[in-house]
Amino acid sequence: MVMIDDSRPIFVQIAEKIEDDIVEGRLPEESQVPSTNQFASFYQINPATAAKGVNLLVDQGILYKKRGIGMFVSTGARKELLKKRKHQFYEQFVVTMIREAEKLGITKEQLSEMIQKGDAHS
Repeated sequence: MVMIDDSRPIFVQIAEKIEDDIVEGRLPEESQVPSTNQFASFYQINPATAAKGVNLLVDQGILYKKRGIGMFVSTGARKELLKKRKHQFYEQFVVTMIREAEKLGITKEQLSEMIQKGDAHS
């Protein structure tokens, strides 16, 4: 059984797992995603919880339903997810890093040099 992180809602983790599979190419655009029952069985969770995670992505336009067949990855989903994740990366890591660098008296030029060298110990 795959471990679920107890600190975050399971349905969010299901949605993130599907997003990861799309971003990393395991679920190409227009491919069918596993059913909510498959997710429920795999993660040993309630099918309603799995459905909540899938529906989160439907609401965002990442997945769409083919009536009587199942859920599929929307055309353009990977591009949208990359855009969203790049924005999140910027907000969570870059902005935080710049603020911390400013506290330490590190200029943007010095920070850029550190990143290019891959060595923050200078």
